[in-house]
Amino acid sequence: MLTYGRTECGGAMSTDFSQLIADLRLWNNGDGIDVQGWLSATGDYEHAIAYAELFWPDFVNYDGCIFRIAMDEETYHKWIKVTNGNKTSVEEVVNHIHILDFFPNVKEPPSKEQVRHLGLKLRDMWEAKVKRDFPNRDIIVHFLDSDTDDLVDYQVTVFQRR
Repeated sequence: MLTYGRTECGGAMSTDFSQLIADLRLWNNGDGIDVQGWLSATGDYEHAIAYAELFWPDFVNYDGCIFRIAMDEETYHKWIKVTNGNKTSVEEVVNHIHILDFFPNVKEPPSKEQVRHLGLKLRDMWEAKVKRDFPNRDIIVHFLDSDTDDLVDYQVTVFQRR
C-alpha cells in the first residue's frame, strides 16, 4: 500500500497536511499554519454540516439491505432485477461513490494523494458508522485503492457479506 503525505512521529504515522492542503504553507508570511488554525480562519458552519452528512451518513435498512441513501421501492426492484436478486450486488452498486464525484466543479484537479487520503478517511468513518448502527451485521466498507493514475477509479462502497 502506498503512503503519501505521512511522516513518522514517535512510532505512529502522522499526516503532513501541508502536502495535502497547499494553502497551509501560504499563511503567516510563508511560515504556514496548522489544519485547526486554517479551519478556524476559513471554515464555515454550512460547509461543516454538509461534510458531516457526507462523512457520517444516516445509513438505512431497506428489505434487509443497508444503503447510504434513501431507497424507493421502484429503484430497489429495478436493481434486484438487474442483479438477479443478489442483494449484496445491489448494495455495492447503489452505495458506491467515486471520490471525484464529491467536487465536480473544482478549478484545479486533486492530486492522487488528496484523493487517496479522502477515500481512506471516508472508508474509516463509514465503517465506524455502520458498525455502530448495525453491530450484528457483517458489513464491508471498501475503498478501491489501487495504484492507478486514473483518479476516477478511486471509490468507496458499502455492502454486506452474506
